[in-house]
Amino acid sequence: MAIPAFQPVSYSRTTLTELMIPSYANFGGKIHGGILLSLMDKVAYACSAKHAGNYCVTVTVDGVNFLQPVEVGELVSLMASVNYVGNTSLMVGIKVIAENVKTGIVKHTNTSYFTMVAKGDDDKPTTVPGLILQNRDDARRFLEAIKRRELSKRYQSEFTQAKDSLTVEQELHKLEGERCTLAYI
Repeated sequence: MAIPAFQPVSYSRTTLTELMIPSYANFGGKIHGGILLSLMDKVAYACSAKHAGNYCVTVTVDGVNFLQPVEVGELVSLMASVNYVGNTSLMVGIKVIAENVKTGIVKHTNTSYFTMVAKGDDDKPTTVPGLILQNRDDARRFLEAIKRRELSKRYQSEFTQAKDSLTVEQELHKLEGERCTLAYI
């Protein structure tokens, strides 16, 4: 089957809902962050693979902030959509909500962005369909993704420069007041 040149955002929009069971909980009774990350990766894959018509792999994860804890017994829904496409890459936005089915309370627990790359049958990156932006929100998300990529590249460049010019001896004064002690001096 031929992959179309463009796909609408709605074509690959994906929601994954799962009940949070006791085996997913940590010693504090909250759901492990790793469980939620695994579910986010799963929905990012499903969404990106559907858009690309190919196998996709995770390249980066941006913005994993756990806003509220998730409890055992809650239904967690992960809503994913392709926000941006490059030549072989896709940025998938994921909104995570948890619902207490007894009380009806719904809380937003996380928003995250996964960059995925499509792989062809030869296991090499392959071109993905362009994105048909169907409404103002789709256009806003695409533009935000461009800005996110720009800021990420700038941060990486600035951090690399700062790291390369870092001299421990010149920066030791910054350890004053921090919760550490030097054992090697």
